[in-house]
Amino acid sequence: MSEFDLIHRPAISTEPLQGSDAFAMKALPEGAIVHVLAAPREQDLASFLVGLGKGHVHAVSPGQWFIVGDEPMTYSSMKALFEMLEPRATGVDQSGGRVRIRIDGRQSERILSTGTAIDLSAESFRVGQSATTLIGHIAAHITRIGSDSFELIVLRSFAESLWDDLTRVSAGFR
Repeated sequence: MSEFDLIHRPAISTEPLQGSDAFAMKALPEGAIVHVLAAPREQDLASFLVGLGKGHVHAVSPGQWFIVGDEPMTYSSMKALFEMLEPRATGVDQSGGRVRIRIDGRQSERILSTGTAIDLSAESFRVGQSATTLIGHIAAHITRIGSDSFELIVLRSFAESLWDDLTRVSAGFR
């Protein structure tokens, strides 16, 4: 144990960016993010993970998911989750290393499309669908959570840079 108390500081502004009904952006609570990796030869675990009731489940890649929630998990609840996953999967706590950003508004799809090669149109990228991609030069995980709403998960050290980039890009659409 250290004699120094840790001071939690948010990675990005807790003040939302509200341009208009065209675009709004806010940092989501720094709750829990668990990266789940399926065991070899394990089938799709999405339904199993949703059934655990530990948060929203977003696909990352074949055999990998994020379980995300607004509330932090205690050590004992995280340990219990990891035990529930075994032997079908392994969980890795990413809560301190990643940040979630919510983007809303009728121009949100268009603004995000300026920085990524993914087709984010509602016909191609449906509600609940996720993808890991680059937004500009920053790796991010995008999930469509509503018709005009997206959740981004980004490494903590890149969160402020992504926030600033999206703020600049959105200025032309407000």
